[in-house]
Amino acid sequence: MTAATGPEPPRDCPRCPRLVAFRHENAARRPDWYNGAVPSFGDPDARLLVLGLAPGLSGANRTGRPFTGDHAGLLFYETLLKFGLAEGVYDERSDDGLTLEGCIILNSVKCLPPQNKPLPAEVATCRRYYEAALALLPKVRVLVALGQIAHGSAVRTAGGRLSQFPFGHLAEHRLPDGRVLIDSYHCSRYNQNTGRLTAAMFEAVFARALELRKRPPHQGEGKMDQMSSVSRP
Repeated sequence: MTAATGPEPPRDCPRCPRLVAFRHENAARRPDWYNGAVPSFGDPDARLLVLGLAPGLSGANRTGRPFTGDHAGLLFYETLLKFGLAEGVYDERSDDGLTLEGCIILNSVKCLPPQNKPLPAEVATCRRYYEAALALLPKVRVLVALGQIAHGSAVRTAGGRLSQFPFGHLAEHRLPDGRVLIDSYHCSRYNQNTGRLTAAMFEAVFARALELRKRPPHQGEGKMDQMSSVSRP
């Protein structure tokens, strides 16, 4: 099953003035694009949650579905399909019929930020929607954070301090709420083109996430206690 998990902000969310102004600029240039707060996408019964950064200009901001329509989405959905977390064919459109199974995608910031760089205040303002969505996903045991901003949102929402949970690709963290967080470099075009993130590196994150998702709670998860982190090679 694939659906938005609420509560979601309205499409024309007014909370962040800078993002609202940027949305209006883009809507004037591209009135046929989605140009709004992008809802979550995935399985309401998910046990794995992927937390992204924000909609991309020609991706989710255009299509209205996370990671859909830009370069990042190619590797992202190819990986989900490979690991059985998605079914169907990814055709870079929100109406391509693709569904997620056991997995859901949320963004740290729901609206497109200029230069893909939300301000700390905007991240903090939008965190209420992540917190509300997470509260409605009781089966989620494993989180994958794509990039440092998503990592920060996941840690803060769980009641942790960033100093205790350093970001690193393939780093694992047992959060104060008992969930396990796995970090990944974001699958952006820049990270892929520079070699900072390869397909093999990205697949390793989801292979580990699925390994942890299959285990009983707190069993063998890197021997982590509630407030610990571990980096994997």
